[in-house]
Formats: sequence, structure tokens, C-alpha cells
Amino acid sequence: MGTENKQVEGQDGRSANSGEITPGAELFRKITVVGGMTLISRILGLLRDIVFARYFGAQLVMDAFLVANRIPNMLRRFFAEGAFSAGFVAVMARYRENYDHDDAREFIDSISGTFGIVLFIVTLMGVVAAPLLVLIVAPGFVGDGGDLDLAALMLRFTFPYLFFISLTAFAGGILNTYGRFGVPAFTPVILNIVLIAAAIWVSPKLDEPVMALAYAVLVAGVLQLLFQLPYLAKIRVLPRPKWAPRHAGVKRAFKLMVPAIFGSSAAQINVLVGGIIASMLPVGSISYLYFSDRLMEFPLGIFGIALSTVTLPYLSRLWAKDDKQAFRQTLDWSLKIAFLIAVPAAIGLFMLAEPLVTALFFGGVFDEYAVRMTALALKAYAMGLVGFSFVKILAPAYFAREDTKTPVRIALLALLVNLILSVGLAWYMSTNNIAGPHVGLAAATSVAAVLNAILLYRGLRSTRILRHSAGWPILLARVAIACIAMFAALNYLNRPIEWWVDATFVRRVIWLAVSVGAGMGTYFLMMLLMGTRVAQFKLRAD
Repeated sequence: MGTENKQVEGQDGRSANSGEITPGAELFRKITVVGGMTLISRILGLLRDIVFARYFGAQLVMDAFLVANRIPNMLRRFFAEGAFSAGFVAVMARYRENYDHDDAREFIDSISGTFGIVLFIVTLMGVVAAPLLVLIVAPGFVGDGGDLDLAALMLRFTFPYLFFISLTAFAGGILNTYGRFGVPAFTPVILNIVLIAAAIWVSPKLDEPVMALAYAVLVAGVLQLLFQLPYLAKIRVLPRPKWAPRHAGVKRAFKLMVPAIFGSSAAQINVLVGGIIASMLPVGSISYLYFSDRLMEFPLGIFGIALSTVTLPYLSRLWAKDDKQAFRQTLDWSLKIAFLIAVPAAIGLFMLAEPLVTALFFGGVFDEYAVRMTALALKAYAMGLVGFSFVKILAPAYFAREDTKTPVRIALLALLVNLILSVGLAWYMSTNNIAGPHVGLAAATSVAAVLNAILLYRGLRSTRILRHSAGWPILLARVAIACIAMFAALNYLNRPIEWWVDATFVRRVIWLAVSVGAGMGTYFLMMLLMGTRVAQFKLRAD
């Protein structure tokens, strides 16, 4: 390796003198940075969804936009954050560890050009086939309501977002591999700002107001990519794209990417299956699922995705260095952090479903019925939050070892279970007039996520890749006791949904803040009283 490469590597948490990965505190600092940036993005995302609810409600036009936006976002999981990241980050980590900076640059240039051409072709096909795609993912839109035509028109503007956001994720993958986690984590803020501005200021000026959101998605995709380019140039890895499908690194990355399409995107595929069925349900079902899913994604994005984003390149480099002991320690540590946060978050979402939905979305064209239906879906999603969180941590443990086939088999099984349960529960709830059929879809998605996590976990345990450290039984007992206390506190503060609907906005926000604060305070106080300390969760290197 040359001096140039050492200088670049020394800036991302590695020792410039020894070349060793800094353990523990450095990893936690990076997770905190990603979590903080993600928190900003999620808060703006909630503000965006509040604006959506007030301006467009749970009505036909919102359903149409959500379908048009879901298609490129689902493919984004395939081509960007999910499959591509799983293949690219693992190979990139190997280049960083075992090759010099020029070889790493050659790999980046080759894969950027090859990946870019593939993306362009897929994007062009998507724009041309927009009506067919809408028909496939939302067959219930067929009819005289205008849903299909409106969704197809918006898809012609939202689909090119796939091209730009996938390249943005590629740029983010490079930055993450070089230890620059803050910029990629902050980038989604741009999308939320553009969508909020479009809904408030652009939509009232258009004959079809909801089209402003479709235009905004495309503009945001371009801005997100442009935002990251200067940071790539700063560390001298700005891609110079070239078509090189025969490059060894490109071939390896794409070989890993194909099975990872399913392995890392099971949750999104499950949501898509629910969306297809939801399109056949009463108007508003897609919106109910969307708004509830966004609330469930809030804690998942801050903690689960932050852990996943940081640990994937870290685990990949540990495996490339053949440091299996540190690999196991990091994986076990990540699961402890996720368990400590995800379990109380799931209980909190379940208990505070009505208050959250009412305080955030009620008003304008989002009425009391929409509040009830969205809250029921949120409760169903909350039951799968732990599963969703663990998948975000367990799947990278496979990808880091360049094993993308095992998650495929698990994902396909989870997908089959989700499909069967979705159809069965939606039919049962519809025929028996229980809650709403869309709640069955949310429940099925949660069950599939839990199954996915269990099977991923079992696979890592059976191969002894995952070995639990001492202290897990005590942690399980403490979290259980603290959660029971938190449940009691939230139940005591609980108010019927009629109270929340009738209360003023200020009163809702204040009482929601009191409830959230009391729940969190009770949980962490109980953990503290039982002897839990931050120092017990430090990642130590042997």
C-alpha cells in the first residue's frame, strides 16, 4: 500500500500508524452520528407526513401518489440500500484492506459506470411501462375512478428517482466505507424538505395539486446526488464512470447483489405484497398503511438502520482481516443495543398508537375515522418492530461474509408466509367486520418480519458465527421488568381516542409529550435501579 492510501484510511476511525480498526468508542460514536442525522431526517419525515395528511388526507389522490412513489422506492431497495450495498460494501471493504488506493479507485470507476448503465436502462423501461407497473402493484386501481391513470402519470416523474437515488446510495456506500457516515445519513433530509415545500407552496397552484409531489420526488433525487459529490471529491474517490462489466470486483459485487435483492429487501417485498392487496380494499387503506408504517419506521430508522449502516462496513472489514473474534463481539454487541431499544419502542408504539396518530395527523381532511384505522394498523406494525430491527442487524452479518444465498432462502419463506397470512387475515377481517382488512396486512407483515429474524438468528447460531457473551439472561430479565413498569405507566396515563380527538392541538401535543416522557423515564429509571450502566454496553476488543 502507498502512503496516499494510509492517509485516507487514517481519517475514518483507523489508526494512521497501526492501520488497525478503532473498536468500541469509535464505533459507538459513528452510530451516534448516523442516528442523530437520521433523527433529523425522521423528524422532517414526520412533518412531511403531517403535511400530506392535512393537504391530501387518506383519499384517492394520496393512494395514487403512494403507489407511484412506492414502485421506485421498492426498486431502490433492490438496486441501492439493500442488494447493491450488500454486494458493493463487502467487496469495497476487501479492496480497502488488501489493495492500494489506485486499485480501489479503479473498482469504483468500473462499478459506477457499469451500474449506471444498468440503472439507466431499467429507468427508461420503467417510464415507458408506467401504466403496466401500476397495474401490477395496484390491480385494484382498475376501474372508472381514475386511480390508474393518475398513478401512471405520476410514476413517469417518480420512476427516474430510482436512477438518481441509487447513484446517491452508491456514493453513500463509498463514503460509509471510508468512515464518512454523517453525509449519507443527512442526505434524506433534502427529500423531505423538497416534498414539504412542494405540498405547501406548489400544489395549490396546480390543476391537479398532488402532481406537485411527483415533480418534487424527481427534483429531490437530483439534489441528493449532487449534494454528495463534493464529499467524494474531498477524499479523492469521485467516480470516473466507465463500462467494465468484466472487472473482477464488479463481477464479484454483482454476483453478491443478485441473491441479496431478496435477502436484504424482504421487509419491503412484504410491504409491497400488502400494498397490492390493499389496492383492492376500500379507498384509504393504502394511506392508512402508509402513515402507520411511517410512524413504525421512526424508531426503526434511528436505531436499527443506524446500527446496520455502521456495522456492515465494519463487519466486512473485520471478516476481510480474518478477525472472527472481533466479528462475533461486534455482532453480539449490536444485538444487545437493538434489544435494549427495540422492545420498549415496540411497546410504546402499541400503547401510544391513538395519541400519536391523532396528535400528528388529525385535522384538515384527515378525519377521526382515518385516525382509528391508522392507529389499528400501527398497533399491528408495532408487534413486528423487534423483528424488523433484528433483521437490520442479522442480515449484514451474512452480507459481510459474502453469503447472500442464505438470506434469500429465508426471505422467500418469509415472503410466502406473508402472502398467505395477508390474504387470509384480510379476508377474515373483512367478512367478519373486525377492525379493518388493512390491519390484517400490517399484522401479516409483522409476523413475516419476526419469522425472518428468527431464521437469520438460528442460521448464525448454528454455524457459531454468533456467540452470545455473558450477561444476556440478566439483560433479558431487566428489560422485561422495565417494560412491565413502562406499560403500567402508559396505561395509567391512557385516554380514550375521543378525548384525543376533542382536545385542542396544543393539549394533544403536551399530553403526548408527557406520556412519552413518562414511558421513557420509567423504563430507563427501572433499568438504572436494577444496576444497568452505560459502561456495560461498551464494545471491548480482546
